[in-house]
Amino acid sequence: MPLDRAVRTHGARVVAALAARFRDLDLAEDGFAEACARAVGAWAQGEPDNPAGWLFRVAERAALDILRRRAVRDGAALPPLEPEPTAEELMAARPDIPDERLRLIFVCCHPAIHPEARAALTLRLVCGLSAQEIARAFLIAEPALLQRLTRAKRKIAAAGVPFEIPGPDHWAERLDAVLSTIEVAYAHAHADGAATGLHAGYAAEMRVVTATLATMLPKEAEVHALAAMVRFAEARRPARVDDMGAMVPLSEQDPALWDTALIADAQRYLRTALGRPLTARTLQALIHAEWCLRTSLDDPAPWPAILILYDALLAHRDDPLTRLNRAVALAEMRGPAAALEDVDALSHSGLATYLPYHAVRADLLTRLGLYDAACEAYDAALALGPGDAERNWLAAKLAEVGR
Repeated sequence: MPLDRAVRTHGARVVAALAARFRDLDLAEDGFAEACARAVGAWAQGEPDNPAGWLFRVAERAALDILRRRAVRDGAALPPLEPEPTAEELMAARPDIPDERLRLIFVCCHPAIHPEARAALTLRLVCGLSAQEIARAFLIAEPALLQRLTRAKRKIAAAGVPFEIPGPDHWAERLDAVLSTIEVAYAHAHADGAATGLHAGYAAEMRVVTATLATMLPKEAEVHALAAMVRFAEARRPARVDDMGAMVPLSEQDPALWDTALIADAQRYLRTALGRPLTARTLQALIHAEWCLRTSLDDPAPWPAILILYDALLAHRDDPLTRLNRAVALAEMRGPAAALEDVDALSHSGLATYLPYHAVRADLLTRLGLYDAACEAYDAALALGPGDAERNWLAAKLAEVGR
């Protein structure tokens, strides 16, 4: 396996295992960085049979070197380290959570860490998302995100928060952060319609993770709703990119290309979720389900039902992203002027770096004949570095309105 792919595939898992080994997130990241640097020379001589194991062991030795240098500098003895088995082996041995990535997500979503930082820290540590990607997902500035991560790391170091795999009695207190992490990780995969980007692999991984989680927590509506959402969205993937490599908007996708088996799987999860009181994630799953009821492009788009569901969702989750998505349905039901008024009323500063915000505004401005402003909005969306399919679609739309 080439080094760049080994780092992408195993990096987050190795860092998380090191964090569990040393209980020091900064040390884990520093050790892994040193291992990557050493790997450049080692990989050139021949790729190891076990890339993950090689990276972990070299990073572990690098972290120990760092600790020794610190001890010498401070005139202190090297703090005692846990003997074998290693944290990595301990993680693999615990049967309560059978999926390795899910185990790590539960470990990192520790209740001692501030709720605002739990999902961010987990996405950084376990999923390997960059600070910029996480900041955009939570609509906050990157410096603010970095401050959250720094505070979380200090909290862990100061309080001695253990990196232990929680038993079933402690799952409930971590569940919301776990689900938020899965949502954001999957959103990055879903945003890449062509599945050519760095995080494309999360789509398949999150299907496995949500299925495992639903088995672990069969009575949690939020879990089943999220499992349904992931499957409804993935079922549509075959129709999301046209023959020219451009994104196809949801309302223009040919339902004949959708994966009916996956839709049936999603509906099974949704039925379980609907057996409990409605939640935000259940309503989001229902929105996906409405689209997946179409059997051909001749069927009318379900905009009336979609708008009703978004109105209901606002009662559970009134945030800029929900309002932005609602505006798309509102434009179809009440016209682009009403939708643009709602979109322009959104005042969250984080929207400036949120690509769908600019794309939605560009479309509404185009439909209102405000072409110069539409071009500016398409330019803003393109400047945020979309994936291949999204870039091709945005560039084509920009060309249509005059450039």
